[in-house]
Amino acid sequence: MRTLLLSFSCCCLFLLTTAIAKAGDPEYPAATIPAELKAGAHAVKRWEEVQFKLTGTGEARLINHYVITVLDESGAKYARMVEWYDKLRTIRSIHGVLYDASGKAIKKLKQSDVTDEAYLDGSSMVTDDRLKRHSFYYSVYPYTVEYEVTVDYNCTAFFPDWVPQDARDMAVEQSHLLVSVPLAYQLRYRQVLYEGAPQVTTEKDIRTYTWEAKQIKARPDEIMAPAWRRRTTAVLLAPSGFEMGAYKGSMNSWEEYGRFTYVLNKDRDVLPAAVKQTVHQLADGVSDPSEKIRVLYQYLQQHTRYVGIQLGIGGWQTFDAEYVANKGYGDCKALSNYMCALLKEAGITAYCTLVHAGEGQIAFESDFPSNQFNHMIACVPRGKDTTWLECTSAYLPAGYLSGFTADRPVLIITENGGKLIHTPAYGPLQNQQLRRLEAHITPEGNVQAKVRTISTGMQQDDLLQRLHESSREKLMEWIRTALSLPSYDVNRYNCLEQHDTLPAIEEQLDITARNYVAISGKRMFIEPNVLNKSSLRINTEEQRRSDIQRVFAYTDVDTVLLTIPGGYTVEALPKPTLLKSRFGTYASVALVKDSTITYIRTVQGNAGTFPASTFPELEQYYEGMYKADRGKIVLVKKE
Repeated sequence: MRTLLLSFSCCCLFLLTTAIAKAGDPEYPAATIPAELKAGAHAVKRWEEVQFKLTGTGEARLINHYVITVLDESGAKYARMVEWYDKLRTIRSIHGVLYDASGKAIKKLKQSDVTDEAYLDGSSMVTDDRLKRHSFYYSVYPYTVEYEVTVDYNCTAFFPDWVPQDARDMAVEQSHLLVSVPLAYQLRYRQVLYEGAPQVTTEKDIRTYTWEAKQIKARPDEIMAPAWRRRTTAVLLAPSGFEMGAYKGSMNSWEEYGRFTYVLNKDRDVLPAAVKQTVHQLADGVSDPSEKIRVLYQYLQQHTRYVGIQLGIGGWQTFDAEYVANKGYGDCKALSNYMCALLKEAGITAYCTLVHAGEGQIAFESDFPSNQFNHMIACVPRGKDTTWLECTSAYLPAGYLSGFTADRPVLIITENGGKLIHTPAYGPLQNQQLRRLEAHITPEGNVQAKVRTISTGMQQDDLLQRLHESSREKLMEWIRTALSLPSYDVNRYNCLEQHDTLPAIEEQLDITARNYVAISGKRMFIEPNVLNKSSLRINTEEQRRSDIQRVFAYTDVDTVLLTIPGGYTVEALPKPTLLKSRFGTYASVALVKDSTITYIRTVQGNAGTFPASTFPELEQYYEGMYKADRGKIVLVKKE
């Protein structure tokens, strides 16, 4: 194996020497980029070769050599080199060259210009992850940068993915992926929007797979599109057998990957004697299992806090339950493991569960076992009453996951291996916003309103976070700018939380909207939809290319009661509107009785993936909603 590694190193040195030798030649003049690749692009990837070679069961090397021409200021972000490393991967070398528009080399990277800094991901507070960064800080467009970065892995659990087109506003002239593995090794890969099979060659005891992509044009911005990895050419790689430190595992199936994770964290759920005693004091007198889970989850929330700790293999192996008990903190793995240990002591079986967390679209390959996870939660399997616990939250109620981890595949880690299942999806009956607004219109055109809003499920997620993570001053600062009114004063604002498996928040709001009503002569013009107008208009002449993906299903019901000022009568009301589509249903109606106008608006939005061919229907639906939400009531002053 050492001979193989030496041969590979010599080969890489030859390639690097060749690349640097040519650095002074006009290799990449911007003028030679085809016009069709410049259209809609801010940068063009001229050439790329990604080499990944498995040099041993626990070692690998990645060489990423690429050339990017930046066409304008908006493409400058693609000219920056950023590479992360930790105890499981080491940056062996970085080389770079800057070219002007003609393709002439004008500057080479100096190692002293490469910054080395801690990697701060916004959640990890203790980590050995670091970043190396470099930029030529050049702004005479167009210009070209060339980089070659070599990274050595001493862990083979994570293979890189190949996505030639980094973003929709980048075009690609040509890109190659070369993956070399020993003949006896089973390389696992998943092709996305790639036609044909890779080229496979064999030399001695090494098998090499080659993929290539050419002439990929920039794409228009498309709303409600699937995750980028679903829309562009990609090859996803995953190991079969792998090593992480002293641990060996397999990803040939979810069951095997789960078994590896179980062994990695085995016997780390032993609680200190004092905590065991506390568990029994809290739970032994409780007969209802759901209540017992709630009590122990509340104990976790009150006595621990989330601190991201990512040190070496500790980024994947949990700190044990005694550590969390003594320190009072832990990362998602440590807190989930601790929660499972508390439940185990109370006689309740629970499992740590891997999940890819995050709001919005999640690109997950359920039939391609691999490390697609970035978070851990706890699962208490009880048939139809299965309880999910987000152990890093200090305020989510037991059994509620929020939009952060709901409705997606997860891997439960058991002593018998992993099992892929799905977290609950919150639909339009769970994600509701029910609002009642009672308002008085003054002769000056102001609106004095009392508003009561009940939000449930994912409709209350953002507000719940604000209530627990912002001060009262920050909360009031937000509410003074959050409403879609041109000018208003907040006279009173209060919130009442309802902690349940499906949480709810009731808001009580008193406002004065100044000059909301337009006055012209003896007429007043009022938009009865005061607080919930649709702002989305879809006007595009481009042909839709991507499927339409809507990840949030919801129900909004607005009831508005407007008391008109004395001396006025209703001259005109908006026409009733009913819009039905596969994307949702919209209805609005305005009625008048005596001096009170009642306006009712109901919207049910559907989640799902819809064919690109249905995009005209989506345009029509949102345009109809936009116009209906701005329908006006006309009042006329009595003679």
